[in-house]
Amino acid sequence: MPTLSAAGLAQLLGDWRDDGPALRALADRVRLLLLDGRVLSGSRLPAERELAAALGVSRTTVAAAYARLRDSGHLRSVRGSGSVIALPTGSPSGSAEPLADGGLVNLTRAVLPAAPVVADAARAAAQDLLTHLPGDGYELLGVPSLRAAVADRYTARGLPTTPEEVLVTLGAQHAVGLLCRAFLSPGDRVLVESPGYPYAVDAARGVGGRPVAVPVTAGTREAPGDWDEEALEDAFARTRPALAYLMPGFQNPTGAVMPTALRRRVVELARRHGTRLVVDETTNDLALDGPVPPPFPADAVHVGSAAKSLWGGLRIGWVRADAATVRHAAAHRTPWELGTPVLEQLVVARCLPQLDEVLLERCEELRQRRDALTAELAAALPEWGVPHVPGGLALWVQLPTPTSSVLALAAQRHGVLLTAGPRFGVDGAFERYLRLPFGADARTSRTVVVPALARAWRETGAVAPIPRRLEVIV
Repeated sequence: MPTLSAAGLAQLLGDWRDDGPALRALADRVRLLLLDGRVLSGSRLPAERELAAALGVSRTTVAAAYARLRDSGHLRSVRGSGSVIALPTGSPSGSAEPLADGGLVNLTRAVLPAAPVVADAARAAAQDLLTHLPGDGYELLGVPSLRAAVADRYTARGLPTTPEEVLVTLGAQHAVGLLCRAFLSPGDRVLVESPGYPYAVDAARGVGGRPVAVPVTAGTREAPGDWDEEALEDAFARTRPALAYLMPGFQNPTGAVMPTALRRRVVELARRHGTRLVVDETTNDLALDGPVPPPFPADAVHVGSAAKSLWGGLRIGWVRADAATVRHAAAHRTPWELGTPVLEQLVVARCLPQLDEVLLERCEELRQRRDALTAELAAALPEWGVPHVPGGLALWVQLPTPTSSVLALAAQRHGVLLTAGPRFGVDGAFERYLRLPFGADARTSRTVVVPALARAWRETGAVAPIPRRLEVIV
């Protein structure tokens, strides 16, 4: 059972106070940490007295906040373990509070429904499966047809690849975690983007890695986001990271695309400092306003997935690397992940040769949904800084006040589940930002999402949280 220290929880909470009662604000922020995945279900919270000292509040306030969490089902007392936080039983959103209209639009995942090609591919794959039934079904590296299809796609994009250079995984998130297990030791530095993909940071920390954050600037209506080249160079030189994780094509959550010159520079820096470079291209194909970004050079380890382009229900990802790296990573699969389901692999193998045609329709659908959400936000919430993103699946919206976490809680009460900005930072930053996926159809954005956001903003957005007390240490 993981245990949160008082100092660690205080850092995760950030500027948690608002203009309401402190006990409510504290309970709401702890609950949001759970819903966002920043605190794991089953974690033991610090003792009331320790947390009160870390936050600079009375023990009575912490005790009342814990009691509020117990009443909502988010906290339980376990003999010998203290107070343990967990999602309430039977609550799909992790909240015991009623929703405004009894429904829930989940915008914590940047996804689309399945592409039409998946249904036909599944029917054909059921026949393909017959040839695999005489075997044992444990495909640690992946079925040959899928490894060949992935290799062919990289080759067609200008990165010559053989099937031996492809490892099939249980999605991109599993691929990143597997690479962290294979190539990191406790205490190793890991370069990550900030804001960036939170599960990559979780994977690095899970094996004892120490994240080193490099800024990615937010985009605007006029200009896309970008990486801080000076900060990148400084991070490589100062920390000599064992591994660097980057998402260079329509980065999550900013939608930024790394320029070609900077890609070459990153490769040079990784070579110079002995850093293994991992590039996540799961959103790379979702180009809405121009060509698909080119792949990174062969020096990098590439991670891909079928989830964003085909369907999230296909838990199929892959690693593209030299054959020795593929074998080394496969050897680190644990006993409870002995390969990837064969049928799902066969479905994706059927889909990949048709992916370019699928993406034409997919990107047109996403373009319409992006434009619809952007227009609705501009009309209803003109004070929000809504960027124009050239691709990907989400908007990284700038709020006028640092109230992202408070807004996410308020939006949930109105039927929309969001991930607050701090989830995408390494240390609780980004309260002025909110990730808004635009996978919902135009009607849902117009009639549900934006009205709920506007109501939540009227409740919370105009009032900034009360700053935490500043303490001078002599």
